[in-house]
Amino acid sequence: MRPELSDYTHLSAGKVREIYEIDADTLLMVATDRISAFDFALEPLIPDKGRVLTATSVFFFEQIDFPNHLAGPIDDPRIPEEVLGRALVVKRLEMIPFECVARGYLTGSGLKEYKADGTVCGIELPAGLTEASKLAEPIFTPATKAEQGDHDENVSFEYVVDKLGEARANELRDATLKIYSEASRIAEEKGIILADTKLEFGLDKDGTLVLGDEVLTPDSSRYWPADTYEEGKVQPSFDKQYVRNWLTSEKSGWEPGSETPPPALPGSVVEATRERYIEAYERLSGEKFHSWLGDCV
Repeated sequence: MRPELSDYTHLSAGKVREIYEIDADTLLMVATDRISAFDFALEPLIPDKGRVLTATSVFFFEQIDFPNHLAGPIDDPRIPEEVLGRALVVKRLEMIPFECVARGYLTGSGLKEYKADGTVCGIELPAGLTEASKLAEPIFTPATKAEQGDHDENVSFEYVVDKLGEARANELRDATLKIYSEASRIAEEKGIILADTKLEFGLDKDGTLVLGDEVLTPDSSRYWPADTYEEGKVQPSFDKQYVRNWLTSEKSGWEPGSETPPPALPGSVVEATRERYIEAYERLSGEKFHSWLGDCV
């Protein structure tokens, strides 16, 4: 018989995930259907989003050659019925206080910074780059982790060195770029460009660096269809950029950077976002979303 969610101690609630304590060594990580953009949790929920994020993370944890925090399968008997398919049993880690971002293409906050001073997180880039330009080689662009309602802040590699030491900073950079390279190859084989991705790492009880949280999901990555890629314009995407684009359009009536919470997403945006998340999973994994989850749906 499976436990109830109330049997576990609730430890924290993030923008998307809820964390519960199973025991001294393991946690229950639940992916909700919440979606965030511009550091705000948005309304309404995106149906099935938590399941897609969980399925995508499990797929890549199995594909990527790097230690990860999984401590059981997606149908682990320690997972309560009410969150089955959207929860994972994971190792308790001491999380590194930085988001580790790898960028292979110039877009988003990286493009904004580049336009201002020709750099991204202190890395000088060649002149003449534009929206969606492919970089000569992927770059490591870390950021501080923000609490709900606060803003992630891009920082330089030297800042990470100052906070964590040179050895740990180098380890994070090397791991991030290695994982990005592996994931980019997997995506490319499926006709998808991985423009950038955000990873999170922690240390296990032996001090080993471990890949944690989610990995290579449409929430944490920008995925573009390769067959329509064209430098110099905003790319169609399989991620939540669709939501960001609506929020920054005149239709939303909202100004990014304001202290006013964003408006509710219209039904058409909710459904289109759901479809993009599912398509991303199915194209990357080669599996049908519902058939892959089986009894978890």
